[in-house]
Amino acid sequence: MNSDEWQAHVTHEAAKAMGKWLEGRGRLHQPIAALSMADLEAMATNAISRFVVLGMERTRTKADNAEALTRFLLA
Repeated sequence: MNSDEWQAHVTHEAAKAMGKWLEGRGRLHQPIAALSMADLEAMATNAISRFVVLGMERTRTKADNAEALTRFLLA
């Protein structure tokens, strides 16, 4: 998987994590403006967590161009 494909994959996975969080709280039908700052922060935390997990998996498999990602995740 090249860098562009990986970025698209991570974006998709982060969106799924945010959707799961919203579904779990029964708020998937609400507009974003109805969410509190705590709700938005929780969604961001889920998305960031998913990014970190996928990033660590990518660095563990020694994928091409993972050096910058490794420095970012371990900084």
